[in-house]
Amino acid sequence: MDPIVIGIDLGGTNVRVGAVTPSGELLASDKAPIKARRGPQYGLTRIIELVEQVRASTGERPLLGIGVGSTGPIDRERGMVKNPYTLPTWENVSILEPLREHFGVPAVLENDADVAALGEAWLGAGRGVDRLAAVTVGTGIGTAFIYRGQIYRGFGDHHGEGGHMLLDPNGPECYCGGRGCWEMLAAGPAIGRLAREASAREPGLMLELAGGDLQKLAAHHVVAAARQGDPVALKVADQVGMYLAWGMVNLVALLMPECVVLSGGVMESFDLFEPEFRRVFYRHNVMSPVEQIHIAHAQLGSQAGILGAARAILNSIGENNVEPIPLRR
Repeated sequence: MDPIVIGIDLGGTNVRVGAVTPSGELLASDKAPIKARRGPQYGLTRIIELVEQVRASTGERPLLGIGVGSTGPIDRERGMVKNPYTLPTWENVSILEPLREHFGVPAVLENDADVAALGEAWLGAGRGVDRLAAVTVGTGIGTAFIYRGQIYRGFGDHHGEGGHMLLDPNGPECYCGGRGCWEMLAAGPAIGRLAREASAREPGLMLELAGGDLQKLAAHHVVAAARQGDPVALKVADQVGMYLAWGMVNLVALLMPECVVLSGGVMESFDLFEPEFRRVFYRHNVMSPVEQIHIAHAQLGSQAGILGAARAILNSIGENNVEPIPLRR
């Protein structure tokens, strides 16, 4: 009977837990609301209960270890969730210590964007890719880079925040202290802002879909109106495509990945932004071979974090029966 590892994907709303074999088969999974405002002890207890439930459903398979991917910021070395915006009350919470004590196995903690990218590199859209960049566009913009099957980290194990690349020094202020960050130009809330600015100048279907309330205009109104051919919404979609391309040009010029995997709620409507994205992105072909870079959509969905966290602990423990992520040569 094959052993298992546990992958945990800890987000601001839900925690997902899965039992995974070293070959990447997801045997069982479950999720539950994390209810962060009830405090970390409630959340940690719930996580342990979920792990127990998922593990029990796989029979008596040996447990090799536990990998956790968490919304950041995190302290990877100390196994702590530091002070995440999306997990209120979880300031400087040790998440690995309770898991190690309860289950008696090794455990690792990684950034959630990193493990999602690792999952795609192992079993998803990035299979066989030597250098993989991942971009998640939703409420914010998260980035990760996988090099030869391993998470690339900065000094001190810091996670790179590509969403805070400065693209427009005259752009909107960002909570990070900058101005005109990629996230402030192309993430979901930024699309809503662009829609409000456009509708204030030229009211149209977007404003109608928002019930005539300019302040309620959001990204999903842009998508709905653009799909109906509304010219103002299509102009906003082109703006978003341009901003997405600007950030991608910088990412590619710096990292030169073979493949960029796109995920997140905004990217579910990428077809609307794609014409302008391609026009802007592919004209930057003098210094970078952008035409050779594959832009792919993530394949693993909500399982990416679980599978990536599982792969992170497999990489860490280096079991003899753990196959390396296969790469093209």
